[in-house]
Amino acid sequence: MVSNEQRRRQLAREKYLRQQNRRQQARDKARRRNTVIASTLAVVLAAGGAVATVGALSGGGDDKKKDDSAATPPTAPPTKKAEDPCAAGAKKVKGEKPEKMTWKKEPEVTIDRAAKYSMKLETTCGDISIDLKADKAPHTVNSFDFLAKKGYLDHTSCHRLTNQGIFVLQCGDPQGTGRGGPGYTIPDENLKDPSLKGNVYPAGTVAMANQYNAQTKEGRNSGGSQFFLVYQDSQLPPDYTPFGTIGKDGMKVLKKIGNAGAAPPDQTGNTAPNATVKINKATVGSS
Repeated sequence: MVSNEQRRRQLAREKYLRQQNRRQQARDKARRRNTVIASTLAVVLAAGGAVATVGALSGGGDDKKKDDSAATPPTAPPTKKAEDPCAAGAKKVKGEKPEKMTWKKEPEVTIDRAAKYSMKLETTCGDISIDLKADKAPHTVNSFDFLAKKGYLDHTSCHRLTNQGIFVLQCGDPQGTGRGGPGYTIPDENLKDPSLKGNVYPAGTVAMANQYNAQTKEGRNSGGSQFFLVYQDSQLPPDYTPFGTIGKDGMKVLKKIGNAGAAPPDQTGNTAPNATVKINKATVGSS
């Protein structure tokens, strides 16, 4: 016959085993979740096309295109809300909204490929000057020259910031959703730029977002108006047109934005910058 003490010990042992089992199940669940996230990130870094699915570097050349950012986990984990380093600048332009413009086809290339071009982004966080590669990416530089003259980028918000694996700020969508574009697409260019050594986009690079998927080999030549600015060396395959380099003062502004971190992902998986980054005016000039 089982004594009360033996019964008590048996119940305690069973309770302990149940607790251990629940803890092990929780650990296994967390391990599987982390494995999935790590695998996704690995695909992002290795395949490139998956970056578009994650929503880090996808960019609609046409606002009717689907943004795939909801399909997989975001590249950047939720981070604690940081103080907005651009709040003062954002107050000055509160209420300013971008114009909604689209065109049926890419503008004719009219830039001088032998000239030196630069783009200046006057933002709520400070000015960012970019030396453009007109000789290596003429279609891309010509497109931004056209869009800047039309005021297309004025008062647009930079809608994405990624801070794990790849370190970029993405801008150029008047909708601020990652789905917007000018209505036309431009070809990929300069994918063999010598600066992209070891599949790394170095800090200071400005490159085009697109809809390319390396797994299906679909989505080439799908750039529109969305572009990304690299604030820290980022491991990426050479699938995104590098068309400019940020100056020293501009990098200080960009790093300030990056250091403020990213907000938790929204329902589409997009991680917006904690900083209120808005392009007040974009200008392109030559010398």
